[in-house]
Amino acid sequence: MSTEDGSQRGDDGQKQKEAGRENTTDEYKPRHSTLTRRTFVGGLSVVGLGAGLSGFSGTAEAAGESVHFQYFHETWPTITSNLSKVADRGYDAIWIQAPQKSGLTWEDQSGRNDPPLGYQPVDFTTFDSEFGTEADLQALIDEAHNRGLEVYVDCVMNHMAVGYDYDFPRFSYDDFHHDVGSIDDWNDDHQVEHGELLGLPDLAQYESYSSDYVRGELMNYMEKIASFGADGYRYDAVKHVEEKYWRDYANPKADELGMKRIGEVFDGSVDYVQGYIDTGMDAFDYPLYYILKDVFSGGDMSRLQGAGVVAQDPWHARPFVQNHDEGAPSQYHLAHAFVLTSEGVPMIYNLYPNAILDDSEVNNMVWVKKNLAGGETYWRHTDGDLGVYERYNNLLVGINNGGSSRTQSVYTSWTNTTLKDYSGTGGDITTDGNGWVDITVPAEGWVFYAPY
Repeated sequence: MSTEDGSQRGDDGQKQKEAGRENTTDEYKPRHSTLTRRTFVGGLSVVGLGAGLSGFSGTAEAAGESVHFQYFHETWPTITSNLSKVADRGYDAIWIQAPQKSGLTWEDQSGRNDPPLGYQPVDFTTFDSEFGTEADLQALIDEAHNRGLEVYVDCVMNHMAVGYDYDFPRFSYDDFHHDVGSIDDWNDDHQVEHGELLGLPDLAQYESYSSDYVRGELMNYMEKIASFGADGYRYDAVKHVEEKYWRDYANPKADELGMKRIGEVFDGSVDYVQGYIDTGMDAFDYPLYYILKDVFSGGDMSRLQGAGVVAQDPWHARPFVQNHDEGAPSQYHLAHAFVLTSEGVPMIYNLYPNAILDDSEVNNMVWVKKNLAGGETYWRHTDGDLGVYERYNNLLVGINNGGSSRTQSVYTSWTNTTLKDYSGTGGDITTDGNGWVDITVPAEGWVFYAPY
């Protein structure tokens, strides 16, 4: 919800509290050893019921995983005209900004993303907005589908715009919470769920005599998004609405409409984010992001092992390197090398769309994710500068954020097998009869090894 520097909008107070958190786990045990939370969650996964049950076998999962593209800061016609390029790069879906009539305009921006538009709703019943007309939105979604792309639409259900004195076309004073005011204590769930986030009027999904009406209007909003043929929602400001709303209303409604959903749970705690996932949604992996930001600014690479929601529930984790709220770490490509070879479905951000779509290194990583990545993660080596992990029987990744080239002997699942480096950096390597191989990773570089 904030801009990149946290100055305009969003969970800026909470962001400061959470930025230093981390969550790590022990190295993964053999796939058939114990019933871990990871295995249990996988077995109950909404995405492909039983997908995690392969954790009880020793077989590899097929290679090839999805990648999504955050396409912000452009009008609907501009995005539509560029969807062929997005599809050609190998992306499977795009996420676009909230389409309803909102309070800010292009003229209100002091920079590319300052503040992002669409997050100050005025009227949920019309989608004629700064981005274009309803017809433009329909054309975008239709063209995306023609290109084989899904479309996730931002869905803002926590609040309305500032400056309207609680007087909106479909809402009035009694439809909002008034018992908190601004949020002062970010550890107080009542304040977080009832407070006015940066002065934005907080809709009363509960605890008002008109809350049934409010929830009904929000369900109509969800229906309107779905009526354009969108494939899913990105829920904004999830933790600022009572958890039971997502469990009892929004997620069942999404199921009824056949819509997928990704939640923005702006918090560094794995367990906290998992709690919202368990209501029936995927979630952006903020706990992983906070660690990535430190690690890929010259930090300790060993912190990546077991980090984030993706380590325990990759079926519902959406890793990212940066987004419209959070900036990228200084070792930008190294961070992408990790996110685009890890488990989960990464969301790649387009602050300037053609800059990222024409980035040959990122494009190669997307190809690797789409064609070579698959299976559970086994960490083969970690230390302060070097991390080596295998996506079981599919892909061996080495990432080095240090200033010197590193060679490390590691165990793999392959025996007497020649592996090719699909990053184009290193030469072929061959595992021995026991599965061991020497892997060399250049300074501040990466390698992606897989069988021919």
